[in-house]
Amino acid sequence: MKRREFLKTTMAASALAGLNTPSPSQAADSSGGSREYYELRVYHLKSGAGHALLDGFLEKAAIPAWNRVGAKNVGVFIQKERTGPATDTEVRDPDAVWVLVPYPSLSAFAEATNQLAGDSELQKAGAEYLQTPKNHPGFERIDSWLMLAFAGMPRLELAAYSREKKTRMFELRTYESHSEVKALKKVEMFNSGEIETMRQVGLSPVFYGQALIGKNLPHLTYMVSAENEDEHKKHWGDFGKHPVWNKLKNDPQYADTVSKISNWFLVPTAYSQI
Repeated sequence: MKRREFLKTTMAASALAGLNTPSPSQAADSSGGSREYYELRVYHLKSGAGHALLDGFLEKAAIPAWNRVGAKNVGVFIQKERTGPATDTEVRDPDAVWVLVPYPSLSAFAEATNQLAGDSELQKAGAEYLQTPKNHPGFERIDSWLMLAFAGMPRLELAAYSREKKTRMFELRTYESHSEVKALKKVEMFNSGEIETMRQVGLSPVFYGQALIGKNLPHLTYMVSAENEDEHKKHWGDFGKHPVWNKLKNDPQYADTVSKISNWFLVPTAYSQI
């Protein structure tokens, strides 16, 4: 490839990547407050192996360590047991553990790795998991995404039943887009009324995140909650009939912003902080 062609290709690729990554000045909400960053992890386990070893590590070692470096309200979830066939968008992965780690800033996320590596309390409390032999691993693989909170909901929110650790369930949803521009347009749609409508009908959103790093980009991910599945279905029904939502979904500027939807129904572990 000639040097001129190489530079042209490289600059084009950089420009496209930049569409999906906000500048530091954009990482603030409309009131000037900072927007959180989220790391979403999925620990994939061997079928039927159980996750007692991983649970012990997360509860006794990892979560306390994350809290020490400023990551509060760490959520840990497993998939809700459901009967019957999955819906068109529902993905079932019963042998997985989901972990949501909120960080107050990008620098806090960046510094956490070094801080945790030198955390003697973490190493001691998590020794069984961290030093487990190859023939007894705590997981098979970890998927991870780094996300920036939406301007319309810059920080994680918890309903009263979550704060009080009452019975609760969550739905995690991912919207993929066919282009970086359309992905940002869908984020704009949420910020322009979709988030507030979800609050009004009782869907109790937990977080909204624009995926910056991870697989299946570009996409956004968000989580809503309810006290039980019946209430959750009712809230979604109310949302579908809401005039603001119907105005937004029929607005031509938001057409063709989503190419694929995936969702998971999750329940928190006993030690989850969400």
